[in-house]
Amino acid sequence: MIYLQKERWIIMARRKKKDPLSELIGGLLVFVLVVWYFMTKSLFATVVVGVVILSAVLIVSGYMNAARRKKINLSGILEVDKMTGIQFEKFLMLRYRSMGYIVKETPVSGDFGADLVLHKNSRKIVVQAKRYSKTVGLKAVQEVSSAKPHYKADEAWVVTNNYFTVAAKQLAATNNVRLINRDQLIEILSVNVQHLK
Repeated sequence: MIYLQKERWIIMARRKKKDPLSELIGGLLVFVLVVWYFMTKSLFATVVVGVVILSAVLIVSGYMNAARRKKINLSGILEVDKMTGIQFEKFLMLRYRSMGYIVKETPVSGDFGADLVLHKNSRKIVVQAKRYSKTVGLKAVQEVSSAKPHYKADEAWVVTNNYFTVAAKQLAATNNVRLINRDQLIEILSVNVQHLK
C-alpha cells in the first residue's frame, strides 16, 4: 500500500500471515541439517542433503497448492464472489436443497434476521447469508441470533464467502451460532460437486 503523508510517499508492505506449518517445516529442516553436519562433519554433504530436502518440500508444496487451486475452481466459489447478496441467497437455497434440506426463503424486508429457514431431520435452522468482499462482523451474528427464537429454530448459522472478524467469532461462540466461512463453504461446494458427478 502506498500513502501520501506530508508531501512524502510512504510505502507500507502488507504483512503476510505467519503460517505455523511453514515455520515448523523450516525449523525441522534447520534442525536436521545441524544434526547431519555434526554427524558427518561435511559441509558439502550437509548442503546436498539440504538441497534434496528443500526440493522435496517445494515439490510437495507445489502439488498441494495446485490441488487446492483445482478444488477452488471446481467448487464454484469464484463465481460466488461475483454474485449479489440476493443471488447468493438463491444459490445457497439451491445448494441446501440438493443436500436434502427443505428450504424456505424469508421476505427480503422484515426477515427478522434470517435469509433462509432450513428443515432436515426434525431440525429447524435459520441462516443469515453474507456474500461479502470483506470480513463479516458482529451484525450478522446479532441478526441471526435474534432470528433463532423468532422462528423457533434449533440452530442459527451465518454462511459467507469470506471470513469472520474475531469479535464475530466470540459473539457466535457465546450465542451458539455456527459460522461457515470461505474455507468451509468451499468444502461444502466441493462435496456437493463430487456428489453430483
